[in-house]
Amino acid sequence: MEEKKLNEISVADIKTKIIVYPTDTVYGIGCNAEDVSLVNRVYGIKKRKRDVPVSVIAPSKKWILDNFVCKKEDIDKYLPGAYTLVVRKKNPQFLNTVSLGDSVGVRMIRHKFQDAVSVANIPFVTTSANISGKETPKSFLGIDIELKNNSDIVVDEGTLKGKPSKIIDITGLFKKVLRD
Repeated sequence: MEEKKLNEISVADIKTKIIVYPTDTVYGIGCNAEDVSLVNRVYGIKKRKRDVPVSVIAPSKKWILDNFVCKKEDIDKYLPGAYTLVVRKKNPQFLNTVSLGDSVGVRMIRHKFQDAVSVANIPFVTTSANISGKETPKSFLGIDIELKNNSDIVVDEGTLKGKPSKIIDITGLFKKVLRD
């Protein structure tokens, strides 16, 4: 584990490392969503079942609109912000590393870490920085030491004031709140 500041995170880090990072809600753990071995490591670190999907931080609104069936108005209304939008894949095989189904949770965070993801121009796994089934920590010190030690890079921004993102499923005719 290497501790870095946000401004020290490089494109190479975003593309090749597992990172514990702050968001506009809670701390996340993630990696390049297109790298199967990294995604599998995140699942292992979290002790999460592989059939439980994780979400991604999108590099841009255009990327979301290019890859998913959704309305621009919904993307503009909720993102960036403390929301995860469940959207339907245009290609059912797309991002099977994070979701085997036909939909994926997508975020754009209102935080400086979003800039690093946008510059790297790749989807980045975002899931809470906790062992599966355990409470989501509100501070960097509250993150399980084993989770930190098994990550490549950690970014300490102290205590965050958010709560996990609100999840809204926009795949159907009507929006459905899955987590408030």
